[in-house]
Amino acid sequence: MHNHSIRALLKLGIDELRLAQVSSFTLDAELLLLHATGRDRTWIYSHPEEELPNETVDQFLALIARRTDGEPTQHLTGKQEFWGLRFEVSPDVLIPRPETEHLVEVALDRLAVRELRTGRDRPFTGKNIRLVDIGTGSGCIAVALAKELPDAEVYATDISAAALEVAKRNCACHGFAHRIHLLHSNLLDRLPSLKFDLIISNPPYLALAEADSLPVEVRRYEPGEALFGGPYGYELYGPLILQSAKQLHPSGLLVLELGQGSLPAVEPLLDASTWTDVGVTKDLAGINRVLSALRRG
Repeated sequence: MHNHSIRALLKLGIDELRLAQVSSFTLDAELLLLHATGRDRTWIYSHPEEELPNETVDQFLALIARRTDGEPTQHLTGKQEFWGLRFEVSPDVLIPRPETEHLVEVALDRLAVRELRTGRDRPFTGKNIRLVDIGTGSGCIAVALAKELPDAEVYATDISAAALEVAKRNCACHGFAHRIHLLHSNLLDRLPSLKFDLIISNPPYLALAEADSLPVEVRRYEPGEALFGGPYGYELYGPLILQSAKQLHPSGLLVLELGQGSLPAVEPLLDASTWTDVGVTKDLAGINRVLSALRRG
């Protein structure tokens, strides 16, 4: 290949990914070119004829080859956006999904409504609120909530020590190293004596039977313990809801992300003697994505 211009390389990358049936071929080729050149999108599109050095060309083509082989773009660049913030990701953590932002929205909305009912001052800063993100992975939910609720006390747990190392770097990168308490724990096992105002979780919820039907980049490159809840997928919700019932203050809030089709199995676990004000929020695709409820007082 003799033409090393930005335009020619981008076209080549797009064509290769399209041939390999990568679903987001244009975006992925752009992101990999941005990563290889260290430039931003504005620069790329305002310098289409710029010739790139051979080592940059080689790096880009190597990234394209790895992407065509199924490796996720986020692993190749080492980052993903969530809640308008940039997060480091690796094969040790679930890549943050856009639909998980609904989880954060529901938590913030319901906490704010609760505060209004008690007649507290606005704007709501999370004062006197202690919250925990269970199965934090990259730390994206905990960091987003720490940013939006500057006065809240924030905890985050994960069963994976490797995931917590990534979360630790993300907390530090966004300036929350001392505010977010990270704990190596199965669910809330390491926090038995603490009571919370908000328990939030995007637990593993895929069924093991679904493994073969997952896209190759998920199946081969993302951590199984962050994806699969068990044979049916919804196995973790039972223990999670039982622990939450014990560790939420009266009127405390539980917010859970749901897998597609898991609502009928999970909603009955919120028995009316313990939980009230149960809400279900759909994502942009119309899938029941967030289940939330208040602990009875």
